[in-house]
Amino acid sequence: MLTRKTLIAASVSTLLLTACGGGGSSSKDNDTVTPVEEAGFSYDATNMINNVTTDIIVGGYKALNFRAEDFYQSTLTLLNTPTMENLEAAKTAWQVVRVPWEQGEAHIFGPVDALSIDPHLDTWPLNTSDLQTLLTTQSGFSADELKTWNDDVQGFHTMEFLLFGDGVTDNTKSIDEMTALEREYLVATAEVFQGYTQALYDAWTVTQDATDANSPAYQDLLLTPGNEVYSSQLGVVEELINGMIGIVDEVGNGKIAEPFGASIAATDTSLVESQYSWNSLADFSNNIRGVQNVYRGEFSGNSDPVVGLIDFVTAADATLATRVDNEILAAIDAIDAIAGENNMPFRQAINDADARVRIQAAIDALSTLQATLENDVLTLLNDWKLT
Repeated sequence: MLTRKTLIAASVSTLLLTACGGGGSSSKDNDTVTPVEEAGFSYDATNMINNVTTDIIVGGYKALNFRAEDFYQSTLTLLNTPTMENLEAAKTAWQVVRVPWEQGEAHIFGPVDALSIDPHLDTWPLNTSDLQTLLTTQSGFSADELKTWNDDVQGFHTMEFLLFGDGVTDNTKSIDEMTALEREYLVATAEVFQGYTQALYDAWTVTQDATDANSPAYQDLLLTPGNEVYSSQLGVVEELINGMIGIVDEVGNGKIAEPFGASIAATDTSLVESQYSWNSLADFSNNIRGVQNVYRGEFSGNSDPVVGLIDFVTAADATLATRVDNEILAAIDAIDAIAGENNMPFRQAINDADARVRIQAAIDALSTLQATLENDVLTLLNDWKLT
């Protein structure tokens, strides 16, 4: 192949010399040097990493911990004054604390994984059989005792089941349907839950290892890369992008596609997360809003100047940056559209022919977004010239 190229080049050179009138002058004198464009792009990620770490990740865990405390207080109120009004207030508080948790799944790395906070808070599916056994055999419940039990009888979905009922025909459990032991179990679970959200927030802001006061807060590892976890800014940005890819994959191919099945005959409502409260679509939407938060570097509605991953992508390819932003928004819109005009819950929608068309559209939108993040955004790291 090299020989053939040389012969072709020699022939072309001869033709050019002939066309120009022959060899009266040296070809070297007429050569022009074409500057070679430098490959790659430069971007200082310091401000982006600072903003995403402090405002989005740590800010999100702060909100989670604050709302977990509010939820715990609402369960105490319900225990002491078991009225329908207080039950509804506790249900609302559960839905409110669910928001920062689901949005935070877009960056589910670090202490939330190392401390097993994720399974402590959000194990799915719930072991309803063991839960019912506990409710019929125990005479009372305490947070210290409950914390030693398996994750599948505590956390978000245990509290959801106690508050909303089984969710099969409705999500409107009344105060008359709630026993005193259920209220006591709920309070104990909420207290343990709040302890974990506090541990998560402390790991990010005080010390990542509660048994070692000298260990740094996890946020410091991202803010000052060059440590044993993140050797450079590239490692931090890679972690952020992979976090986004992970939750897009989980929502599209797990949370939605698995209960959806290949046909109505193959649906499985037992796999629907948050099926007791009928909060599934809000969960899915908040998962992708979490991706949007990291990408834009802001929570929805924040008007302050911000820096997010979109700025990193823009430094490499402004057209791609806009496309990613639009694909995130399209995925959110497609998930929100599943409910349709009748506001159909996801566990019912998977068995409705018209709704299944909308669900497939959401899966497709998430698949498109995932492919873009994997093939076009993550690969930008190869061209990034670190400053």
